[in-house]
Amino acid sequence: MLDPQAVAELADQFRDRSDGQTLKSLDLIRMLLRCSPDPFSREQFTPGHITSSGLVLAPDGRRILIVRHRGLDRWLLPGGHVEPSDATIDAVAAREVLEETGLSVGEGRLAGADVHGIPAKGHEPYHLHHDLLFCFRAEAEALACSQESHAVAWCSPEELERYAIPDNVRRAWARFS
Repeated sequence: MLDPQAVAELADQFRDRSDGQTLKSLDLIRMLLRCSPDPFSREQFTPGHITSSGLVLAPDGRRILIVRHRGLDRWLLPGGHVEPSDATIDAVAAREVLEETGLSVGEGRLAGADVHGIPAKGHEPYHLHHDLLFCFRAEAEALACSQESHAVAWCSPEELERYAIPDNVRRAWARFS
């Protein structure tokens, strides 16, 4: 099980002081980690819960991995909810990358954060995902599409607009390119 204090300390290590939106998201994430009895529970809807996503660079470093999310019908980074068996927050992102794309990645580095709304669906009300974003480097390019997605793709800088890649992802990618 993840230690909220360890995740808060990792968030404290983020160094890009020019990215105000990420800094604001990290403040909210730290507050959730310090004040919530169960910040990793996907059943905690107020004020939301911690999630983790993977910014996976292609082996050449010139493209990122994206998935066409089935539920949200948008191109996003692979990512999702914390599971009780996850040892670290970057392992959450690595597991989600593997589950959603078939791509195995190693240890990740904190690349950014974003607190964003998730629409109501079924028994889940509108809520916030307090998402920590980790950068990984892929060793291979072969991909597989899971049931959670319509498609997976490698996205180049020239395709960011076409795929409507969010600004927080663009800023995180810029830190590693």
